[in-house]
Amino acid sequence: MTTAHDLTIVSLDVPSDYPVERGDLSLALAGAELIDLLEAGTVALDGPLLRPVSPGVSGDRLLDEAASLVGQEPAEPVTDWLWRRGDGLAGRYLADAGADDGGRRRPLWNARRGADRPAPADPSARRRAGERWTGGDPVLVGLAAAVGIRHESADEVADPEDDAVATVVAAVHDAVVELAATRQRRSIEGAAFDNIWRAI
Repeated sequence: MTTAHDLTIVSLDVPSDYPVERGDLSLALAGAELIDLLEAGTVALDGPLLRPVSPGVSGDRLLDEAASLVGQEPAEPVTDWLWRRGDGLAGRYLADAGADDGGRRRPLWNARRGADRPAPADPSARRRAGERWTGGDPVLVGLAAAVGIRHESADEVADPEDDAVATVVAAVHDAVVELAATRQRRSIEGAAFDNIWRAI
């Protein structure tokens, strides 16, 4: 299983204070894929740009698909790749985990009410993700924090040691913040439009 699969399971199993947004999770899953590709030596960071290094097959359909996207020219910055790869990615991972939420857009589920949340189907995958989470894996904890899931020992978890991995985690956080700002702007614009029609 990959980091993205583990993150999907954590997003289903671990309570958080706010609903997990589908778009946020999609961006974090794209980041998780990219981190696995970096650690496997399939891709590398050349300054701010992603470059293919050594093509290979991981055996995971979604991760191999992600690897094929990095090799496309022109090279692009990490954040641009997250947006491109992340489009609709949460739904695909949920379906792969056997926990499809029926295609609802947002919120994905109420993270406080575990009974309302879909459950991953594979017990061994769930156990592996749980062990990684309870062990305070810095990559998993960092990506989960981006979607609003806080590890109980988050303040004690070290940042990823690899600079490229830390760059991707930071880019995920930045992209999620940007997405939240876009949502807020659209909400304000929508409310203003409604007010105009009420005044007519």
